[in-house]
Amino acid sequence: MQAKLDELHRILRQHAPLLIAYSGGVDSAFLLAAAHRALGDGATGAIADSPSLPRQALADALALAESVGASVEVVRTEELANQDYASNPINRCYFCKAELFNRLDQMARERGFAAIAYGENADDARQVRPGLRAAQEFAVVAPLKEAGLTKAEIRELSREMGLPTADAPAQPCLSSRIPHGTPVSVEALGMIEAGEAFVRSLGFRVFRVRHHMDNAGPVPRARVLIAPAEMAARLAGQEEALREGLLAVGYREVEIDPEGYRSALS
Repeated sequence: MQAKLDELHRILRQHAPLLIAYSGGVDSAFLLAAAHRALGDGATGAIADSPSLPRQALADALALAESVGASVEVVRTEELANQDYASNPINRCYFCKAELFNRLDQMARERGFAAIAYGENADDARQVRPGLRAAQEFAVVAPLKEAGLTKAEIRELSREMGLPTADAPAQPCLSSRIPHGTPVSVEALGMIEAGEAFVRSLGFRVFRVRHHMDNAGPVPRARVLIAPAEMAARLAGQEEALREGLLAVGYREVEIDPEGYRSALS
């Protein structure tokens, strides 16, 4: 793994000064921290801010960057203004990433960055990732993937660096809670954010609040998926509170999926 880390540093130096697409997740947090160690002021992070990013996630990401001394700029993105994104097709993530990389490409040209990087890792090729097409179109580099670093290795190295994301669960954007084909709106994202904040306040860590519209009317229902281990340990005694809290957010009905959270659905 040390050889891979050395290779990562070589790749980062090759592309300096570097603009890094940063989300505060496991991969991008490690990439930003590693780039800051290798390049110092030659690495700058840029985090996309839109209604699909929870306010707490933004605050946590900025606090993490500050803790490692890395510079990060908040870039407002407008993917919801694009009907190709808002209509929520299967490749919704492509339009989100294309919007972000377009903004970063402009920023890189204006500010003299040599390249844009993002946190794709060596395992990601095994998954369907519509955002990869956007990265290729804007010639965005993937240093973690180039260095051959897997998710498990990134978590281990993050642990060694003391990053709080080392054991963090995956946390895709709020739009991922809305089934494909159901339009994405600011109102829906706000409900999901409030709902998940409430579930988190009960002590749950790995879960999703799915936002469903159906023929019963204009008010959505919530389907809650909780990691099986957490369901067994925490759900007993809190199920009624969970339901009441989500009804208070505005959902007309709350279903707790008995099979629990499956990561393939994230």
